[in-house]
Amino acid sequence: MSKKASATKENLGAINISPHAIALVAGIATLQCFGVVGMASRNIQDGISELLTGKDNLTKGIEVIIDDDRVIVDLYIIVEYGVRIREVAHNVIENVKYAIETQMGLQTLKVNVIVQGVRTEKINS
Repeated sequence: MSKKASATKENLGAINISPHAIALVAGIATLQCFGVVGMASRNIQDGISELLTGKDNLTKGIEVIIDDDRVIVDLYIIVEYGVRIREVAHNVIENVKYAIETQMGLQTLKVNVIVQGVRTEKINS
């Protein structure tokens, strides 16, 4: 498997979709799910998960691997305290899979949700 762009050949030319573009679509779809506070950093150090907010940090909590035209996405998220984490994760998986398949025309092989933390307080935006 590689992190290279997905390429599709058409009669008129080739269509290349970068992993960053896939990660952006996945990130937006993730943040639309109830119970998700934000994305988390992929590498946890000393048990501290960093909440990544804003458009610039949206893709930093996402890893995309492309194998042919099949996509594997790892999402590192922080959820809100009091929600059913299993239900939130299931909704994230379904929403991200739907967004990638409908907007990009790629087959989503797997969407993995890694809950890095639980936010217990509100953050002023």
